[in-house]
Amino acid sequence: MAAPPNFEEGQSTYIPPRFNGQYYGWWKIRMHDFNMAKDSELWDVICDRPFIPMKTIGETSVQVPKTKKEYNDAYRKVIEKNIRAKNILVYGIGPDEYNRISVCQSTKEIWEALQTAHKGTTQVKPSKINMLSTSMKSSR
Repeated sequence: MAAPPNFEEGQSTYIPPRFNGQYYGWWKIRMHDFNMAKDSELWDVICDRPFIPMKTIGETSVQVPKTKKEYNDAYRKVIEKNIRAKNILVYGIGPDEYNRISVCQSTKEIWEALQTAHKGTTQVKPSKINMLSTSMKSSR
């Protein structure tokens, strides 16, 4: 994967890599590495779903989220990872990309929205390939 031309940004251990809408694949790898260097569990929060402490109510065993008052120290630490992962993702994108993900609630939703917008879904990829193939054939 090629780096952007005229790349002059340093590799900060404090500031997440910035995505401006171009070179998504390159940014994605850098964001993965940045999160893994901070805490490998942050990447798990992004790829899976954030941890939400649950409790069982009644005899029907219905699961509902616990209130913040019901959190113990262990739950607070895990919830903090959810917030840190989201913070890193949001700080790693520009204003145009923020508008795209501003309605997302979780880090997984943010990551999937960016991936779909810049890489496409599995359904979009074949149509992009067909479109490129058709345009290449017609230009010959």
